[in-house]
Amino acid sequence: MIVVYHKSNKILKVMRNQEDLSFSSDTIASVLLRLSQSFPQDWLVWCHLDLHPYLDLSNFESIFHHHKIMASYSNGTRNYIPDAIGYVEESPFIKVNKKVSYPTWLMSSDAGGIYASVLNSLGSKIKPEANFEYFLNSVAKSGMPEGLFCYSEPRLLKHNQQEIQRKWANNYSLFRFVKQHYKKRWLLLLFLNLFLFEKRFLILPLGYTLFFRSRKKIKLNLDVVKVHSTLKITDKKTIDVIIPTIGRKKYLYDVLQDLAKQTHLPEKVIIVEQNPLAESISELDYLTTETWPFTIKHIFTHQAGACNARNVALAEVESEWVFLADDDIRFDIDFFKKVINKINKYGISVLTTSCLQPDEIQHYKMVHQSGIFGSGNSFVKATSLSAVSFDKALEFGYGEDTDFGLQLRNQGFDVIYFPDLRITHLKAPMGGFRIKIKKQWEDDAIQPKPSPTILYVLQKHYTAPQLRSYKLVLFLKLLKHESLANYFIFYKNFQKKWDRSVYWVDKITKKQNES
Repeated sequence: MIVVYHKSNKILKVMRNQEDLSFSSDTIASVLLRLSQSFPQDWLVWCHLDLHPYLDLSNFESIFHHHKIMASYSNGTRNYIPDAIGYVEESPFIKVNKKVSYPTWLMSSDAGGIYASVLNSLGSKIKPEANFEYFLNSVAKSGMPEGLFCYSEPRLLKHNQQEIQRKWANNYSLFRFVKQHYKKRWLLLLFLNLFLFEKRFLILPLGYTLFFRSRKKIKLNLDVVKVHSTLKITDKKTIDVIIPTIGRKKYLYDVLQDLAKQTHLPEKVIIVEQNPLAESISELDYLTTETWPFTIKHIFTHQAGACNARNVALAEVESEWVFLADDDIRFDIDFFKKVINKINKYGISVLTTSCLQPDEIQHYKMVHQSGIFGSGNSFVKATSLSAVSFDKALEFGYGEDTDFGLQLRNQGFDVIYFPDLRITHLKAPMGGFRIKIKKQWEDDAIQPKPSPTILYVLQKHYTAPQLRSYKLVLFLKLLKHESLANYFIFYKNFQKKWDRSVYWVDKITKKQNES
C-alpha cells in the first residue's frame, strides 16, 4: 500500500509500507500515475495532510475488497462538482447519503484509494490534471460505466469535525466537466437550466468548453483487472423466491418448472395470488396436485396490488437470499448457480439481471453499478431488507421498482447489474379477471402531468436541480408536438397540469405520513 499525503494541491509525503518514497514536485495526479506504473500491484491511497490523524486504514480490506473499487470520502456537505450537475444527470449517484457506503462517481481528495493497475488503465487515457479533485472525478465518471465500482465511503475516516478548506469547481470547470463527460445536448441544457432557474447567463463558461475535447469516446479497458472479492457474503447460500401473481396460471406454472429444474434449488417459493373478485378462489390447483422440490407458501388475497403482495411475501422470507421474480419470466437451469457465483466473486448484497423480451436487443453488456432496480429480476440478501419495503403509495402507479432500489442504496447496499445473467420476460397479457383501477385524479378537469406517482418518487429522491431539469425536459418533449403559435397557451396548460400533479403528490405524501 502506498499512501500519498497532500495539501494545497501539492504532495508533501509518500509512504509505502511505512517507508518514505521519493517523489517529484509534479502534480498529484502525475505522481500517482507514475507510482501506479512503478508499483502496479499496490493500492494507492491519498489523504489530505490535515486528516492524517483521522485516516482509518483498519477498514481498508473490507472497503477495497476487490481490485475494481475506487472510494473516497469527505465529511463536508459540499462536493467539488457543484449540485448544478443535477441539471444534466438523472441518476441516483449524485444525491449521496454520506452516512453509508454509497455508489457515486463524486470523488473527494480528502481521503480515498484506487488499485494501481486500474489507475494505469484509466489514468493513462486521461490527462493528469493540475487540479487533483477534477482528475479524481474524471477518473471515476469515466470508469464507472466500464465496470469501476465507485463509492463515497465514511469508513475511510474516523469520526472528526474538521472540514478541510478547499476550492470548489467554478462555472468554467463545471461546464468543462459536462463537455468532457456527457453528450453535447446536456451542455446546452445546463446553460438553459442555469439561465431559467438561477438567472445566470453563463455564456463565457459555455464558450470556454470549445477548448476541450470530450472524453466519452476514449477507449477504456478494465478487463485486464480481475475481480475476486475477499468478503464472505454467502454462508448457507439458501434462496427464497417471491412471486406476486394475478390471472396468469399457465405462465406461473412455467416459472415454477424453471425453478424446479435449477441445479441450485430454492428453499421456498412464496406465491401471493391476487383476485379482487369477492367470491373468487384460487385457480392454482397445481400447487397441491403436483410435487415440487421446494416448499411452496401460497397466500391468496382479494387485495390487488403488486406492492402489497411483495411486502406480504417479504415478511415470509427465511432464507439467506431473496429472488424477487415476476410471474411471466423464463431462465436456464443453472441460473441460480451462476447468481451465487457472481455474489461470491463480487462480494455484493444486491444483484439485478438482464431481463429482456424475446426479440429485444441487449445494449448494456458491462458489469456495472446500476441506476435501476428490477422488482422482477433481482436478488437481495435478506439482511439488507430490514429497513426497506415497497411503498404502497405507488400501488397501481409507476416507480415502485425505482423507489425500492433507492431505499436499498440509502441503507448502504449497492445495486450491481450483470448482463450475462439472463432472464426472458414474456410480457404476458393481463389475466382475465383483472379489474380497472380508478386513479384518485381520474375525474379531475385538469389531468396531472407527469403522473403523480412518478413525481412522488422524484420529489422523494431527486435533488432540486434534478427535479427542475426533469420538468424542463418534459416541457421540451411535449412542446415538440405543438405549434409555436400556441406556445403561450401550451405553457399555461403545462404549468396547470404540473401544479395539479404537485397537489396530488402532497396528498399522497400526507396520507403516507399518517399511515
